[in-house]
Parts: sequence; C-alpha cells; structure tokens
Amino acid sequence: MWQSYSNGLLIAAGLIIALGAQNAFVLAQSLRREHHLPVALLCVVCDALLVAAGVFGLAAVLAQSPLLLGIARWGGAAFLLWYGAQALVRASRPQALNQASESGPRSRKAVLLAALAVTLLNPHVYLDTVLLIGSLGAQQPVPGAYALGAVSASLMWFFCLALGAAWLAPWLARPSTWRFIDLGVALMMFSIAWQLMSNPGML
Repeated sequence: MWQSYSNGLLIAAGLIIALGAQNAFVLAQSLRREHHLPVALLCVVCDALLVAAGVFGLAAVLAQSPLLLGIARWGGAAFLLWYGAQALVRASRPQALNQASESGPRSRKAVLLAALAVTLLNPHVYLDTVLLIGSLGAQQPVPGAYALGAVSASLMWFFCLALGAAWLAPWLARPSTWRFIDLGVALMMFSIAWQLMSNPGML
C-alpha cells in the first residue's frame, strides 16, 4: 500500500510542479491575493477527480478515441490563445497591473470560473492527470493508495504555491513586476497552444 502511495506522490509531484497554465494562474492570483486559497482548493479537487477517473478507467477510454482527443486539442489551444492574449493586454497597460484594477477586484465566482476554465480547458491537465498518472496508477498493486498519493502531491503543491506567493506579494507589487508576470503567463499560454497545434502526437 505504502509503495503505491509513494509512487503516486512522486509521479504526480514531478508532473504537477512543472510550470504550466494552471500553475501560472494560481501564481498570478496568489500574488494579487485575490481568492487564492479557494483557487488552490479548486485545483486540488479537480486534480483529485481527474486522477481518480484516470486510475479507474477513463485513461483507457480517452486513449482509444481520436475524436475526443481532437476536441481537447483544438478547443484547448483556442482557450490558451485567448487567455494569453488577455495577459498580453494587461501587460501593455501599466495602470492595470496593480493588485486591484480600476474596476476593482474580481468576485470569487469570476475568479473560480476562470480557474475552472484554465484547469478543464487545458489539454495538458488531461494528459498529465488522466492519461499519464491515471494509466500508471491502473497498474499499481493498490490503485486507490496510488491515487491518494497523487492527490496528496497536488494538495501540498498548490497550497504551498498559493501561500508562498501571497507571502511574497508585498515585495512583488510593483507595476514592472506585474508586467513581467503577465508577459510570462502570455508566453506560457502561447507556447502550449503552439505545441498543441503543431504536434498532434502531443495529446
């Protein structure tokens, strides 16, 4: 049991910690201190559901459906391009780089919906949690313990990221820093979208 748990913990940690669209969103929200803990919790819950689905059968279904993979690929690329463009617009307007924009901070509902979109419309999330983590988990002696280990890695990572970035926020609140962060987010989104569109085998 513990071997399966540690396998899930280490494999998930290696995949989740890699910088991607979801991590970039959590980082930005945490630096703004804008509903960052609910966002982290939402990411953990989504990871838990997707890992469990992958471990207990969905990975095999997706791997055998070119149509579903195609929808995930092109739909995800379109969303990532749109989100990257939004970050680029924010980076071009210094007055919008403060912790609260002129229109005021976003509501918790708006932020959580955006987090949900970044999570569920990003094909990389399915590639990591459902296909990779899920397919490996199905081969473990105790799949349930493996899934629990993977979820533990997600829980520790997202809350460490949210709390750590929020703690650093007072030192990173300058407009030039926000511009750099938004440019980085835009670059990350465009890069992932380009990889999806140019490399069909990626998903």
